[in-house]
Amino acid sequence: MNENDSKTTHFGFEKVPEEAKKHRVAQVFDSVADRYDVMNDVMSFGIHRLWKWLTIQLCHIRPGQTVLDVAAGTGDLSARLARQVGDAGQVVATDINASMLKQGRQRLTNRGIAGNIAYVQADAETLPFPDNTFDCVTIAFGLRNVTRKEAALASFHRVLKPGGRLMVLEFSKTRVPLVSGLYDFYSFNILPRMGRIIANDSDSYRYLAESIRMHPDQDTLRAMMEAAGFENCGYHNFSTGIVALHHGYKY
Repeated sequence: MNENDSKTTHFGFEKVPEEAKKHRVAQVFDSVADRYDVMNDVMSFGIHRLWKWLTIQLCHIRPGQTVLDVAAGTGDLSARLARQVGDAGQVVATDINASMLKQGRQRLTNRGIAGNIAYVQADAETLPFPDNTFDCVTIAFGLRNVTRKEAALASFHRVLKPGGRLMVLEFSKTRVPLVSGLYDFYSFNILPRMGRIIANDSDSYRYLAESIRMHPDQDTLRAMMEAAGFENCGYHNFSTGIVALHHGYKY
């Protein structure tokens, strides 16, 4: 890899300078923030709620713990985590995108979920928290949008307490050929059309489909987590591997 290649990354299928990706990802989520929840339900047929419920069950959060929810977006996972930690615990919801974080704060406040959640606009690659702060770090459908995933994983490891765990819920790679073909057709033909109809934005949802295809597969991401210092790494495939929940521990 030459010097120029080391300073580029992928924005969907397009190769772009690293410094350009964050700006372009921000444009995507600024565009879809107010319709993001509706689109999640439509494009996943509501199954994303089951994936997130399973994630919470496998996090094994206890009352009184402190949890960091990275790329918290509109707060789906943060709300569930807040119920798990209870009044004695705390959830810190972070997102690099101010529009998404604002949507999340408003949504959860309107639902009466406020006392044990803090909101911090932050870059996953350089989290502004002390070492050994959190019992658990979660990130749901956000890692694929991070420019330097290795830096983000190292940042997650740093802020976890010894014995803490990382949970990464992300689109991944199905190993069922029939499902793969149908999923590709849906992603590149149906999803952008739904984005245009519901969110008046087909380009952003085309990017989201492309970003899923460019994201590392299950075994590659597990190796990246191990390289960042996590131990006992593994994953659970959901929906034939269309989505995977990765876990790793800091000892």
